[in-house]
Parts: sequence; C-alpha cells; structure tokens
Amino acid sequence: MRRLILLRHAKSDWQDGVADIDRPLNERGRTAAPRMGAYLSAEKLVPDHVFVSPARRTQETWELVRRSLPGIEAETVPMIYEASASRILDAVHSAPDDATCLLVIGHNPGLQELALQLIGEGSAPLRSKLREKFPTAGLAVIDVPADRWSGLGRAGGRLERFATPRELADNATR
Repeated sequence: MRRLILLRHAKSDWQDGVADIDRPLNERGRTAAPRMGAYLSAEKLVPDHVFVSPARRTQETWELVRRSLPGIEAETVPMIYEASASRILDAVHSAPDDATCLLVIGHNPGLQELALQLIGEGSAPLRSKLREKFPTAGLAVIDVPADRWSGLGRAGGRLERFATPRELADNATR
C-alpha cells in the first residue's frame, strides 16, 4: 500500500509585473500553510518523500508546512510546475520505492484532476467535495494498492481524507 498526499499551494499574491513562477504567498496563504503542516503532523500524515514544484508559492508553502515536519527534506521537481494530471503522475511514478508516503505540493487544475483520476473508493461526500473544488492549501490523502510508485493507475485509490484550511479553522473555533 502507498499513500499519496496532494497539497495545493497556499493562496498566492497577484503582483503586477511579477512572473507567474515568482508569485509569493499572500497573508492568507502564510496563515493557511502552517495550519496544514500542523494538521499533517497531528494526524500522523508524515511523508517519507516530498516533491515540490519550483514555483515560489509552492516553495514557500513547503517551508511553512515543514516547520511541523522536522527532518524531512523536499525535492524540487520542475515537471510538476503548472502540470497536467498525466505529467504529475509521471513524476509520482519516478518517486523512490523505499518511500511509502509521498507528498506532492503543486498546482491546480492538475492536482485536482489527478486526485479524481486516482480515486475509485472512499467517502462519497468527500469525493463530491473534491470534485467540486480543490482550494488553495487543500489536501487530499489517497491510499493506493501498489507495491511501487510506478504501479499507480487510474481509479485504484481510496480517498482517505480531504481537508481544507477553512474547515480546520472552523473546527478549531468550535
């Protein structure tokens, strides 16, 4: 069994004259990313390996998430920048087989499309919510029955959970 965690970058800023790849996180993103890191740590969703897009907003998301996951290093993977689901899956297929839990920090629509392609089972309400929207800093956890990362295929996975920063904030205030 393998566990794939897909994390969309936190909310970014749209500054005039700044190239897309260089866009930083905005204030909301700098709040959401550590919240998601704390969630990963508290829920024992600790990756063995991390792939991060080279975009500034994904790199900043990882830097804020990793504060809750000490000792884990990330690999910058250029091919997942603004990539389609199939390109992200190609990257996942290249993950080291000694890693049983892989975290991918990237972009939409590719992450959402990949999640929807991989999941065949799991809570119907969660799958519906994921189909509707994969918000910034949203996190999908997909368990897949595969011995190697290269064995991941369509509709073989189970959506274990789907969490958003807004839900976590709402639950914290209750």
